[in-house]
Amino acid sequence: MSSILTNNGAMVALRTLGSVNDDLEMTQTAISTGKEIGTASDNSAVWAISKTMESDVAGFEAIEDGLAVGEATVAVASAGAEQIVEKLTEIKELIVSAQSETTDHATVQEDIASKVAQVEAIIGAAQFNGANLLKEEIDGSNTQLGVLASLDREGAGSGGTITAVEITVASVAFDTSLDLATDLTTITDTTTAGTALTEIEGFLQTAIAGAAALGASSARLSDQADFVGNLVDSMTLGISAMTDTDMEEASARLTALQTQQELAIQSLTIANEGPSTLMQLFR
Repeated sequence: MSSILTNNGAMVALRTLGSVNDDLEMTQTAISTGKEIGTASDNSAVWAISKTMESDVAGFEAIEDGLAVGEATVAVASAGAEQIVEKLTEIKELIVSAQSETTDHATVQEDIASKVAQVEAIIGAAQFNGANLLKEEIDGSNTQLGVLASLDREGAGSGGTITAVEITVASVAFDTSLDLATDLTTITDTTTAGTALTEIEGFLQTAIAGAAALGASSARLSDQADFVGNLVDSMTLGISAMTDTDMEEASARLTALQTQQELAIQSLTIANEGPSTLMQLFR
């Protein structure tokens, strides 16, 4: 039955055209912005997950900066500790040479005093950004350096919990354990040289242990920085996979929708011409 009051074909064509136009607008927006899911209305569940991950990425990027500072602080102290080991080795050589009766003990002691002063200077100068891990109190109060290393998330969404994880680097306290000026016997003869040899061996082992500990901490911070960098890259790729527009797919969809739009317009045109054909029935 045909009616001049209700054009069912035009209604169907109009609804189809409206739907195609909506899809076409969404596709054009996705192409222009590069985001298939840019707002919560696009897909609330995926949008919420992506925003949580983006906040974590921002946190890990801040952690990368903190790890870089921590790594530099430990690296400075580690370099200083290794230099101290070298100076203590040189002092040990001088003390060994003083075991002979023919050695000029006064001259040896002067050389030792000079190197002891160098050790003290290294301990005092091995600081980065005000933190000196060679001293017992690295910044005037704390005895260890805490470096934020990770954010551990357990659970998803509002029900999840997030915990900050630190890498702790203890000071090696060389200012107290390597007090050579006070605790190393002054060499005046072979007897005092023998005593000093025993003492310097203990100091040397203390310095070696401290340098090794700082080196291990430096390596750990470097490894953690590499891990966090890779983690940020992986999370960024994951967010991209969830929310970014697949441009090849969007291009194909745009072409298809443009074709559907043209056909819907033609269908609406044909449907709108329907009532005019009824005039032929009355001629």
